Amino acid sequence: MFKAPLKDPKPMPLKSRPSHRVLGIDPGSRSTGYGVIDTDGTRSVRIAGGCIRVNHLPWPQRLSRLFDGIAQVVAEYQPHEIAVEQLIFARDATAALKLGQARGAVLCAGLRENMPVHEYSPKSVKLAVVGTGGAEKSQIQHMVCLLLSLPETPSEDEADALALALCHAHAMGLPPRRRVAASWRDFRP
Repeated sequence: MFKAPLKDPKPMPLKSRPSHRVLGIDPGSRSTGYGVIDTDGTRSVRIAGGCIRVNHLPWPQRLSRLFDGIAQVVAEYQPHEIAVEQLIFARDATAALKLGQARGAVLCAGLRENMPVHEYSPKSVKLAVVGTGGAEKSQIQHMVCLLLSLPETPSEDEADALALALCHAHAMGLPPRRRVAASWRDFRP
């Protein structure tokens, strides 16, 4: 016999529950996306987001503008933690070095305020938000819109940053897993 599922009681607004603020950052040498969310580990709300575009500036000024931009976001929204995308391997060594320098400027802006920084690989972010590690940019944008109930689609950089914040929010909401023994020698009941 089929039973209709019980309706959930009206969910409590996120503002009345304890919330945690996470800043997601997608560092880039030309454009750095950022996204700020409030979360309780299961539900999240977008607070702010955008891009810091620096591709028109000479290289040293780009790093300064990235540092200042993220420092301003941190000062204005006062996140509790930062989620940043890990560096991926690149074929072009120069591009990898520039991305590393941009990432360093962004991290220093957050670390100046003694905030914990969590790093996630692009594949783990895609898996957490879309459900597959090989998701395309448009799929990430679509899922970020759905998960955060956004009225319009964010830019790719902003969507990636919000996806990083959501990935960290999902990781926060899960109970820690017990370590699985790799072999019988490691087994401890």
